[in-house]
Amino acid sequence: MLAVKIKTASSPASTDLRADVHKACSACSLSELCLPMGLNHQDLERMDSIVARSEPMHEGDHLFRVGDGFKSIYAVRVGSYKSYTVDSEGREHVLGFHLPGELLGLDAIYPGQHRCNAIALDTAAVCVLPYEDLDRLAGQIDGLRGQLLRLMSKDIADAATLAGDFTAEERIAGFLTGLSKRFHMRGFSPTEFSLTMSRRDIANYLRMAPETVSRVFARFEEDKLIAVERRELHLLSLPKLLDMAHCMGEMHA
Repeated sequence: MLAVKIKTASSPASTDLRADVHKACSACSLSELCLPMGLNHQDLERMDSIVARSEPMHEGDHLFRVGDGFKSIYAVRVGSYKSYTVDSEGREHVLGFHLPGELLGLDAIYPGQHRCNAIALDTAAVCVLPYEDLDRLAGQIDGLRGQLLRLMSKDIADAATLAGDFTAEERIAGFLTGLSKRFHMRGFSPTEFSLTMSRRDIANYLRMAPETVSRVFARFEEDKLIAVERRELHLLSLPKLLDMAHCMGEMHA
């Protein structure tokens, strides 16, 4: 069962809350990250009519689990999530980390059920887009279906990038500069941000040993490329990290 609770107009709520729900897209500064750019007012109103907001979720809460029936696509509104699977021997495999404005659940469209788990890494919330309504609107709003296809294609490209033969330094530089770009797109600092994911999760995602990640982080600190204070990260030399990561191209993380 889904852990997410949805705020809807039928829930016990004030008029202000109901109005807030119906302004989900038109008032959202992140809308152009998950929707086509340049939607007109009428198209935004159409999106508003189907979007609901989840209640806040806490670290460790699941948005969905493997085998849950597919009904909706989720756009991260605040916080961050990790998607992962667990194999038959109980080993976890991290598939990605998802920031505000990014979509979750696209991989479940074909099988009709979720094939991975999604868990909150901190206090987080999503916008819920019922797929049947979204699919209907995709035939009415220019660019919406193309945007969904581009986002699915991006996930495939990221998986192909991780399969490449890169050094540990290149992989971690690519991961950090990918986060930098994503935070910058959201209006945050590209050089100072929090790592809500653990070193172990980063290692799992990058297909590396946790000890290797810790060793490379320590080397980057010694070389004055980064500074780390618990989970707070400061990129001291973004150009050098970008140069180190250039062979990996743009990485979504």
